[in-house]
Amino acid sequence: MADILHRVGIKASADAVYQALATRDGLAGWWTDDTRGESKVGGTLVFRFSNDGQDMGGFQMRVLELDPARRVRWQVVDGPEEWIDTRVGFELKQEDDYCIVLFKHQDWKEPVEFMHHCSTKWAIFLMSLKSLVETGKGAPSPGDVKIDNWN
Repeated sequence: MADILHRVGIKASADAVYQALATRDGLAGWWTDDTRGESKVGGTLVFRFSNDGQDMGGFQMRVLELDPARRVRWQVVDGPEEWIDTRVGFELKQEDDYCIVLFKHQDWKEPVEFMHHCSTKWAIFLMSLKSLVETGKGAPSPGDVKIDNWN
């Protein structure tokens, strides 16, 4: 198994970061503006991505854990084959003025080229999360930084 790992410091409280990770409106503010579903344990969230009005696909996640100001975890139940049954998690810890986000996208079957792409995109979206929480404005899809023909 292979994992994508990132660490980001956000100058805000863990509570503020948690709200951006654990609510549909928060998620739409930094990951994709087409966010649907219920962010509750056992609920399902659906994330769709687009570019120039064209649907690029998306993911369906089952919410595994919502621990206020500490942790958010999902399991991928639908999307690209490489993502099925992988887990996405955000661990939060307060260090002085910063909330440290330890991001994990775990249990990839193998480190295929698409995983490299996704690692870069996760980094871009984590910077969007940082911007949303610190300034009030993120860069969710479709306004995100495009890195290749996969987006």
